[in-house]
Amino acid sequence: MLNSNKTLASIAAVICAQSTMSEEMLSGISVSGISQSSADVVAGDLFVALPGEKFHGATFAADAIANGAVAILSDAKGAAMISGIPVLVSENPRRACGIVSAWFHSEPMRDLYSVGVTGTNGKTTVTTLLHQIMQGAGRDSGLIGTVETRVGSEVLPSKRTTPESTDLQSLCALMRERHMRNLVMEVSSHAITLERIRGSHFAVVGFTNLTQDHLDFHSSMEEYFQAKAKLFTFEYADLAVINVDDPYGMRLATMTELPVLTLSRKNSKADWHYASISHDYAGASVSIRGSGGILIEGKTVLHGGFNYDNLLMAIAIATESGIDPIDIAAIMPKLTGAIGRLEAIRLGQNFTALVDYAHSPDAVARVLETAHEITTGNVIAVLGCGGDRDSSKRRLMGAALHDGADIAIYTSDNPRSEKPEDILVQMVLDIDIQSPSAVISDRASAIRTAVNQARDGDLVIVLGKGHEKGQEIAGTIHEFDDRIELAKAIEAKE
Repeated sequence: MLNSNKTLASIAAVICAQSTMSEEMLSGISVSGISQSSADVVAGDLFVALPGEKFHGATFAADAIANGAVAILSDAKGAAMISGIPVLVSENPRRACGIVSAWFHSEPMRDLYSVGVTGTNGKTTVTTLLHQIMQGAGRDSGLIGTVETRVGSEVLPSKRTTPESTDLQSLCALMRERHMRNLVMEVSSHAITLERIRGSHFAVVGFTNLTQDHLDFHSSMEEYFQAKAKLFTFEYADLAVINVDDPYGMRLATMTELPVLTLSRKNSKADWHYASISHDYAGASVSIRGSGGILIEGKTVLHGGFNYDNLLMAIAIATESGIDPIDIAAIMPKLTGAIGRLEAIRLGQNFTALVDYAHSPDAVARVLETAHEITTGNVIAVLGCGGDRDSSKRRLMGAALHDGADIAIYTSDNPRSEKPEDILVQMVLDIDIQSPSAVISDRASAIRTAVNQARDGDLVIVLGKGHEKGQEIAGTIHEFDDRIELAKAIEAKE
């Protein structure tokens, strides 16, 4: 990807950074790229050394210099740890990094029809559906999210839901260079709070819902909500599309400074709503009313109320982006949603087997409600809770599993540095577990147990990890894919 080099003096001016060097000396230093990872630095880069939870980025300054960094951006603490190279000092290097990254690449998001979607649940599905609609309508589009990143036909792995600002702006510049017309991306509350999206701008931002999650990072639900609400300002967007069936969504719609399009599954007063939904084992036939009296009718293979919400948001934004409603209706039956979201494993067995990413109390309750809608037999569900994350939701998730499944199997997720048994104790607190429900710490054994209990017409669903291909235990990531383990259990069923 081609970029015009910038002088260190011009970078310092953009972010109002201080330096021990004169402006004349800074003007003589050319910067060809920006990186927050010392391992990714190449000759000519500006290395951004940010304070972290465990280490300060300046700890890796020597590695960055060895790889060819010509200067470093950091805070005062980081600057004191660095010698032998020009340092730009900012009071808020995270914010500065976002601003200078967007400026360095000439604000690429403004050259794309950029859509950002936030909320506790549904971000991945909404963005995947919207990307599928845009691609189906002949608009080559980029996708950035939890499961994967797509630049046209090229698929890249995703390290986090929303990339660091240096990676984000570089990706957007690459999409622009490859003549993408649109960008669809997930925006996490972490990314907003940590200013990864500073310098970004979206044509549309969408809000799906807000339920308990990430309270290990946010001190309260109010703080979590306010983090999300920051996205809904003119600094970041031009238009808001909000699900007002969610109480936080209704609140956001009344407080945002942006023009708002409201969404509702049932409320006919919302700008976008369902006139009718008729579902069966194969999906649903839907009739959608939109802005200006638009009517879009078609079939979808998606199941569950929450997926109808996700579909409604994707269709509303697609229409607002200029895609013909007739084309959307034709594309709708082909929409499949995201990997690891109610993903079916079919090996000819006489019961339904699904994998889903649900890992919050509300998401678990919703997906189990959907499971009952699509089967006449028992719902057998497997669930664990992640370690080193919001522990306050474990008891709630355990209760949601107990209430929503006919047979509940409590197991391990990614225990990380915690003992799986300790997490399970918190999950099953005050729950009277009666056979055939069980607590089985080993996740593969838990999946096998669930499958072995399945009878004709039952539904087995493995929750929590979805698309993930590893399980983190005591600092080591072991290969583990729920889809593969579920398939193996089906093949070996007793």
